[in-house]
Amino acid sequence: MHAEFSIGNRKVGLAYEPLVIAEIGINHEGNLDTAIAMVDAAQQAGAEIIKHQTHVVEDEMSDEAKLVIPGNADVSIYEIMQRCALSKDDEWVLMNYVNAKGMQFISTPFSRAAALRLQRMNIPAYKIGSGECNNYPLIRLVASFGKPVIVSTGMNNLSSIAKTVGILRAAKLPFALLHCTNVYPTPHELVRLGGMTALAAAFPDAVIGLSDHTVDNYACLGAVALGASILERHFTDSMARPGPDIVCSMDSAALSDLIAGSRAIFKARGGNKGHAPEEEVTMQFAFASVVADADIAPGDALSEDNLWVRRPGTGDFNAGEYEKLIGKTAARLIKKGSQLRRGDVAETASQTSQLAYGDAAKRLGVLLIKRDVVESTVTQPEEGITNQAKGSTATQPKRGHAIECNGSELLSDGTAVHTGRQPQLSGVEK
Repeated sequence: MHAEFSIGNRKVGLAYEPLVIAEIGINHEGNLDTAIAMVDAAQQAGAEIIKHQTHVVEDEMSDEAKLVIPGNADVSIYEIMQRCALSKDDEWVLMNYVNAKGMQFISTPFSRAAALRLQRMNIPAYKIGSGECNNYPLIRLVASFGKPVIVSTGMNNLSSIAKTVGILRAAKLPFALLHCTNVYPTPHELVRLGGMTALAAAFPDAVIGLSDHTVDNYACLGAVALGASILERHFTDSMARPGPDIVCSMDSAALSDLIAGSRAIFKARGGNKGHAPEEEVTMQFAFASVVADADIAPGDALSEDNLWVRRPGTGDFNAGEYEKLIGKTAARLIKKGSQLRRGDVAETASQTSQLAYGDAAKRLGVLLIKRDVVESTVTQPEEGITNQAKGSTATQPKRGHAIECNGSELLSDGTAVHTGRQPQLSGVEK
């Protein structure tokens, strides 16, 4: 039984089409109108879930954050978040707009204040970022809300992830683990999809997915083939917008392609090796059958000299049965180029024996008839001298007389009738 859960009315798990999460994050740069424009673009591309980032900067970071500059920026992380965070009121407006568009709104809390705000907003699920995967106090707080939790696991190992999983299990919450690499953008060689399959093996009760920071959809599509049920990428309505996450974001066209591609691969994965019933019409003409490569007389041995395989595969013997026919005996005439049928092959020892008896009897019958003809035309012996007197003790065969040989009764016209009795050679010198 594979893990699964629901976000609102959307079921998530291996048995369902992959869920593609469009993360607006902070791409709106703190502007509500821009955020709404991005929601519209995502909805038109087919998005089901919009993910935001909830930042309450004064509760999220200490003053030391003002000295830390991310690798994908030229100002401090404190300044970036202060500039990009939506106010409480704006975030409420954004959530209501997403819901009114028929989509679902979820968000990542980066602090205790952010988590409590989202609890009041009653969102259907929570996202934990990679940086918070080992923030166990925050995870315990989020777990207490009783909603499904999706955890990105970048920069963490199985040991640190296991502690988070233990908290979620203790709270009896459904959860998902997303493999992630926190390099912006991520080169393909650093994606390491093996990390995702390692999560699946280590935590079989988790729904598995990928949070991706590459610049295209390839990693996400590969993840679906390996069993990903959730895909997350940053989203923007225009790649020309400013912002630290724009470079690894997808636009409407890429989002639409990712949704379509993930659903196609979802349909394609799984199954077993063997032919599909729908292939049988192709198998009929594409496969080969055993055919006679020369005229084959009754009683002839089947061999590589008189058998071969040719299309179509509609004969009684397919190409895979070619070798087992070698050495068997033809039961009747098989014309060159014709497919072998079951009745063409002597399948039992009795059938083969009958054919052998008949063939031998016919050959012997021809010899005896020739001898009969020769003896009947020999010059008669001198008067007073009999064949017996000359020392012959053989009784000459008479015309019409039947002779038995090899269990077949041979008439003088050469016709052999199989009797099944042992030969009784009457009148033939021993």
